[in-house]
Amino acid sequence: MGFINKIFGRTIDQEEQIMTNVKLAVIYYSSGGTNHQLAKWAEEGAKAAGADVKVLKIPETAPQAAIESNPAWKSHVEAAKDVPEVTLNDLEWADAIVFSVPTRFGNIASQVQAFIDTTGGLWFHGKLANKVVSAMSSAQNPHGGQEATILSLYTTMYHWGAIVAAPGFTDPVTFAAGGNPYGTSVTVGQDGKMIEDVQAAVKHQAKRTVTVAEWVKKGSQ
Repeated sequence: MGFINKIFGRTIDQEEQIMTNVKLAVIYYSSGGTNHQLAKWAEEGAKAAGADVKVLKIPETAPQAAIESNPAWKSHVEAAKDVPEVTLNDLEWADAIVFSVPTRFGNIASQVQAFIDTTGGLWFHGKLANKVVSAMSSAQNPHGGQEATILSLYTTMYHWGAIVAAPGFTDPVTFAAGGNPYGTSVTVGQDGKMIEDVQAAVKHQAKRTVTVAEWVKKGSQ
């Protein structure tokens, strides 16, 4: 076994052999398309790991006038019009959830909070307990609040009784993507393009989330 494998454990091929039947909801909010792309990469990673995956968007709550005033926002809303909106039934269906959300002053976007605020009934009946969750984020500069946003979202997950599966430093791709152990984060330039290469890190994070969910499912059977 090579040095890297000694540090980080099984190979990805070995992980893929054991991960089956996990139901993963990849839930995102995006106004410019970045977190939509992160969600699609997460979908690819999870499907490669054998999971059943739904990619779902959080409903838009901003006024149409605000969307119309921003060409990039308007363009993305049109491009993602066929992506189904997340419902509470999707949360109940999922064994695991990967969130991908932008930062707003170091916190989650109001659209994300509005959806989370509807989950009280599921929480009250214990329907969110033991869900395996992980999160990703983006901002327009390297210290724009990505880590704080992810940690803020995890605070809600602790209240749910969910199991947070952060990527940590479980694979070298985390370092290559900027080294955020809480969840993959990316900087978006003024041109709307991602600065760091985070595709591999996103896929690893999704696979790790599915792996942990598989362990939880096996342990509860």
